[in-house]
Amino acid sequence: MPELRCINCGRKHRPDERIYTCPACNGLLEVTIDLDKISVNKSDIENRKPGVWRYREFLPVKEGSKIITLEEGGTPLYRAKNLEKELGIKELYIKNEGANPSGSFKDRGMTVGVSKAIELGATSVGCASTGNTSASLAAYAGKAGIKCIVLLPAGKIAIGKLAQAVLHGALVVGIRGNFDIALKLIREAGEKLNIYLLNSINPWRLEGQKTQGYEILDQMSWEVPDRIIVPVGNCGNISSIWKGLKEFREYGFCDTLPIMTGIQAEGAAPVVHAFENRREDITPIGDPDTLATAIRIGAPVNAPKALTALKESKGLAKAVTDEEIISAQKLIARKEGIGVEPASASSIAGLIKLLDNGTIQRDERIVCITTGHALKDPEAIFNNYEKPVEIDPDINVLKDLLRS
Repeated sequence: MPELRCINCGRKHRPDERIYTCPACNGLLEVTIDLDKISVNKSDIENRKPGVWRYREFLPVKEGSKIITLEEGGTPLYRAKNLEKELGIKELYIKNEGANPSGSFKDRGMTVGVSKAIELGATSVGCASTGNTSASLAAYAGKAGIKCIVLLPAGKIAIGKLAQAVLHGALVVGIRGNFDIALKLIREAGEKLNIYLLNSINPWRLEGQKTQGYEILDQMSWEVPDRIIVPVGNCGNISSIWKGLKEFREYGFCDTLPIMTGIQAEGAAPVVHAFENRREDITPIGDPDTLATAIRIGAPVNAPKALTALKESKGLAKAVTDEEIISAQKLIARKEGIGVEPASASSIAGLIKLLDNGTIQRDERIVCITTGHALKDPEAIFNNYEKPVEIDPDINVLKDLLRS
């Protein structure tokens, strides 16, 4: 039976309690699984179809519970040979989470989070979002047949993500303020209006996201990469991937662990600032600003978990500019044929920056996580790329254009 454990005071709580932080000290909660009670081997896993539930023994949903799934997970791990040549590095992989059903890694968390919500008897779910969380939650709530409310910073959400939330039937509410203000309000709504919260402060949701770590090892024939580079917004992803990797090592599926590297946009980099100043807590940014909307978060709730992951893995955190993000987005698309949204490209932008300053060695075996599909944020493309050319239907005009 899994338990909830406070990472701050260590108190344990029953898994049937609908809580998101420790009632005693308000610390973040983490799901603990008794690995000694699991009996599965690598060949068992390899004989199952790809996806989040391929690793079901490690996921904290009761036997017989209703699983809400859209066949998420099983995303491609590309060997990026063109980028290897371009950047002069030995071995680079891109884990493309934009291939999930709603176009982002959030689906991994939602299949577990919404399944858990049903198990706990919830009839409505909600979240605050910079876009991807709302799109994913709306889709899974629709599949589950329960109500969904999402709070978004008004006028600051990429149109692709907003369209998804509307399409799947969520009650979409724009908040005059940033993501952090929206999160505060949805947490209050969760307490007073009986809405089950599925932001990444919900520890059950993060259990789905940890399967990225499982899957990377699985796809690499159980060999551990030297480094995993992750875009960092609300900090749930980098910390959950690290948790999954530690569980696999403790279970005996691997002997070593990679270095975790977190990348933030310069205008929204509280974790980077804390890391560089060797602090164990962040100083929130009141008005985060970056075109990478998915990581435009000034007060990430899971920052303590992320900082722990960086410390335990002897990792590092780095900030990149919006210009570096767009340059990396173009590079991935034009060298590898992979279209990602700006926040996703921050992992490649960070890799380039850390290679150039000598922090990352060029003989490392590296996996970069790209978290969301390019069509999540089409405005970023139209605002920062070459505009389409319009001509008369004349072959000579076309010939002159091609020559130019």
